[in-house]
Amino acid sequence: MSFNKPKFAHPRLPKNEAGYTRKYYEGSLSTLCAGCGHDSISAAIVDACFEMNIEPHKVAKLSGIGCSSKTPAYYLSNSHGFNSVHGRMPSVTTGANLANRSLTYLGVSGDGDTASIGMGQFIHAVRRNLNMTYIVMNNGCYGLTKGQDSATADYGSVSKSGHMNTFEGIDLCALAIQLGATYVAQSFSGDKHQLIPLIKGALAHSGFSFINVVSPCVTFNNNQGSTKSYDYVREHNEAVSSLDFVPVKEEISASYEHSVVTPIEMHDGSVMQFHKLSPKWNPEDKLSVLSALITAKDKFEILTGLLYFDKESKELHEMLNTTDTPLNQLTEKELNPGNEILSKINASHR
Repeated sequence: MSFNKPKFAHPRLPKNEAGYTRKYYEGSLSTLCAGCGHDSISAAIVDACFEMNIEPHKVAKLSGIGCSSKTPAYYLSNSHGFNSVHGRMPSVTTGANLANRSLTYLGVSGDGDTASIGMGQFIHAVRRNLNMTYIVMNNGCYGLTKGQDSATADYGSVSKSGHMNTFEGIDLCALAIQLGATYVAQSFSGDKHQLIPLIKGALAHSGFSFINVVSPCVTFNNNQGSTKSYDYVREHNEAVSSLDFVPVKEEISASYEHSVVTPIEMHDGSVMQFHKLSPKWNPEDKLSVLSALITAKDKFEILTGLLYFDKESKELHEMLNTTDTPLNQLTEKELNPGNEILSKINASHR
């Protein structure tokens, strides 16, 4: 059996503004289980990058170990890639990002890779507001080792073996918000109409963008009683908003009350119907978001959509005042400015 995609493509395939077809953003054929939610997330990444006219060679995709960490092979084959040690993707991304800020950094991870062995790495990438998009493909189990409960498995969830989880599950979205992530969203792998705009918004955001995607494991965690199964998520999904992504152009502004539905024309001529959520909900207010997450959990609901956004955030390079030039392009003049400059630098730290 061959896992190579045919190289032939129709010569009239539509291209984006960057001059690339959607096929140019794809990767090799997936070797994951048929129906795996991770493949839907990979397809959403392809669509988001194609629609945003992102040049693949300006993207660095990174991962750790696990089913989710195999997925970078299935999208953006013309980008830079690095498959790191289990749970260490955030530190590798931090090093690469500090060395070259000109690339778009996309990290994918799993609930084990992030919430267990990689938890220490994850929290420090968040608190530093590292300029990257971090996607967790969350299925609540360890698919590579036959379906044991992961740290994100909900209390009371029943595994395929029939055992009920007696431990509290880690809410990665709530944790990311508390630690300082400046773009936090949650979605479902089976809802591409919501997921694609969320990924586009994350890629456009300057700072740490985190998306937790519930991605059912069709082999080990899609059984009755699992809170990460397809049927459970469809029945308990509560979306906080209807989403689309608008690229940066001249600002469109409007003023309207939360009780009125207001049509507003977008840059492309399309009209969106805006309906403000209740004043009790504010995606720029951490306390409001955390309260909404806790309320949804108590009601056995999964809150999806853009949960939190900080439009005034300063990413790590801005805080450290680093150079715009990639480190491998710095010359001896910048790296060795002379004794006079060195003395001033040393004096400033005394």
